[in-house]
Amino acid sequence: MAVMDAVEPVGTPIQDHIREMAAADAEFEAELARTEPYHQAAMLIVRIRMERGLTQEALARRIGTTKSAISRLESGRHRPNVDTLERVARAFGKRLTIAFEDVDQSVGHVVASRLPRAAFP
Repeated sequence: MAVMDAVEPVGTPIQDHIREMAAADAEFEAELARTEPYHQAAMLIVRIRMERGLTQEALARRIGTTKSAISRLESGRHRPNVDTLERVARAFGKRLTIAFEDVDQSVGHVVASRLPRAAFP
């Protein structure tokens, strides 16, 4: 056995801990579900900002806000408004899109429903 094979990671991934907490506490699970879209938006913003090599301060300047506002947005704990998300998208040279998704309850996966681009002028 190689030395590397004997090494085990220390601790438990945070996602495992969160799943355990949600399974044990219905109120926690409901709050987790409520804030999931905020978390998803935050992770996208952080990923794109990092890919572009921008600091929170630089992104804040581009969209006309403060570094602390970007920090709150990237925390995933606060509800972003559409105007802010549109300004962030423009700062990244992107276009904000919003979609509604059907959740197939029998298997728990999401099916995207989007309007064709021609639906909006």
